[in-house]
Amino acid sequence: MSASARAHRLPAVQALLAVLVAVILAACSSGGTTSLPPGATGSTVPAITASPAPSATAEPTPVPAFPVSITDDEGTVIEIATEPQSIVSLSPANTEILFELGAGDRVVATDNASDYPAEAADLPDVIAFEGFTVVVDIERIVALEADLVVAAGLGFTPPDAVAQLRELGIPVIVVYAPTVEAVLSDIELIGAAIGASDAASALTATMRAEIDAISAAVASAGTPPRVFYEVGYDGITGLIYAPAAESFVAEMVTLAGAETITTADPNSYEIPLEVLITADPEVIVLGVNAYYMPTAAEVTARPGWDAMTAVKSGDIRVVEDTEVTRPGPRLATGLRNLASVIWP
Repeated sequence: MSASARAHRLPAVQALLAVLVAVILAACSSGGTTSLPPGATGSTVPAITASPAPSATAEPTPVPAFPVSITDDEGTVIEIATEPQSIVSLSPANTEILFELGAGDRVVATDNASDYPAEAADLPDVIAFEGFTVVVDIERIVALEADLVVAAGLGFTPPDAVAQLRELGIPVIVVYAPTVEAVLSDIELIGAAIGASDAASALTATMRAEIDAISAAVASAGTPPRVFYEVGYDGITGLIYAPAAESFVAEMVTLAGAETITTADPNSYEIPLEVLITADPEVIVLGVNAYYMPTAAEVTARPGWDAMTAVKSGDIRVVEDTEVTRPGPRLATGLRNLASVIWP
């Protein structure tokens, strides 16, 4: 496998491996309140017009945000005693969420793939790849006096590293979102963990409204075309990588108004060429990023690909991959751009 394909495949596997774990936020959210409609008194007794005797009113006592109990995506309950001031992010999506929620100045280290926003790229790296092995620099995280680590689930952050950090007394929350709605829940989960619940709720409300509006718009655009979203391709082996069945990336393509071609397997990202030819995509969308930059001309020249409708018609289009496949705050932007290339 080429170096560029390897570099792309790892973030893709990180972003796409699907496991459905509920995000439980009840432990860290307050109960709802009931309000009366404007003008209602809450009683059928006529209002008394005489001025009541003055009475002293006490100011409500603010409820402290911390300590807080968080249940992460693996079902582990994490106690966070005080508002974290030295946060370590172990995935690009988590890094984006932290910065978007206004905690960028509290992030002291990230993984080596965190490249957005720009200021995140300059932070120290405490996680790296050695071949296909993920290595976490435990000693450096301890030296940075981290008081919260936001890790990636499904083994992307090695479970033994998570366990070791917790044994050292460092709170670690593990997040992984298999659906778009779960991405929004994880944003709120992280917001609760860092004392930014209001910002997280505002962000997810905006994202949800934008996603719903885009999905509604394309729903009336016409017959959904068969779309193959290319996650990766190895020119040496001929291996083709597509959205896994039931992954949030497959869901993104569907929300963009397409009939999504997937691997038909929730645990596999490889799709055989003959299966892809049989599926016969009408549109091929190439997800490009800094590590993977295929072109329409390269796709057209691939052996056997000229049998597909999309190649015959030249309907091979390009979109920024990280906005579509990274489960973070740019998903609404990614969906809008994806819908634009599917429905040009």
